[in-house]
Amino acid sequence: MGSPSFRIGDATITRIDEIPLAHGSPAELYPDIDPEAADRHRGRVSPGSLHPETGAISLGIHSWLVRTPHHTILIDTATGNGKERPTVPLMHRLDVPYLQRLAAAGVRPEDVDHVLITHVHADHVGWNTRLVDGRWVPTFPNARHHVSSVEQRYGESLTDPSAGGFRPDPALGTPRHPPLDGVYQDSVRPVLDAGLADLVSVDGGEVLDGISFHPAPGHSIDHAVIRLRSRGEEALFAGDVMHHPLQVCEPGWNSRYCEFPEPARASRRWLLEQAAESGALVLPGHFAESSAGRVTRRGDRFDWTFA
Repeated sequence: MGSPSFRIGDATITRIDEIPLAHGSPAELYPDIDPEAADRHRGRVSPGSLHPETGAISLGIHSWLVRTPHHTILIDTATGNGKERPTVPLMHRLDVPYLQRLAAAGVRPEDVDHVLITHVHADHVGWNTRLVDGRWVPTFPNARHHVSSVEQRYGESLTDPSAGGFRPDPALGTPRHPPLDGVYQDSVRPVLDAGLADLVSVDGGEVLDGISFHPAPGHSIDHAVIRLRSRGEEALFAGDVMHHPLQVCEPGWNSRYCEFPEPARASRRWLLEQAAESGALVLPGHFAESSAGRVTRRGDRFDWTFA
């Protein structure tokens, strides 16, 4: 079976898989919840995402390939092979056929002309680079890499104390934890050094025709939801505003990886309201099954249906 594909106006969107993920229970991903909290939603979340008997949840790591009449675009680039991530064993020194899967979709690395990054976390920027002769070099040598200027400055400040002492906006609150160490150094800085990065203001402005970055901070310091509009249709690439359909049922749940808890909740609510109002196709970074779907609203409650 091929990877899921979707059509939005003149654009074709295809999922490029990296690795599957699973948690024995929702409390492993959402540590602040009552361990039994997900039980009441088993009838609302499909069995492919929430096992009806064991309560285990399924997720994945993937990229979104977007082909328009003018561009070949990757939205987020998963984890990457050979990255040193010893504190996250599932991501440590991967060796997976991600580029072969991209090739099976008809795209070589040199064909990609834009890489759009929702946020600078390990499983969203990893394939920006690959190891060649002991050096991390850009995987997509002809692509402009669009990344938040705030995320870039924050990443630089955490790795280089002489970089100007950039600190989060106090309005975000106290961060629960910093981004994973090493990610900026091996997956972002080499792209900057190669002159392939375009730093983005996440303010709703277009970066390409019909494509814009919208502020959804909280999971990371300047997380973006990327909107695609084409011929009256709309898609929202949600990154990690939500990790699992359970968060459609429970927008207040934050994952253990959310850095700024209260803004993360506000951004999730904003996304759900936008998606329900517009009818946009929503494409998160970690949902299982088709990984894409639509949000509907009934009063104060939201529901998710896979596309």
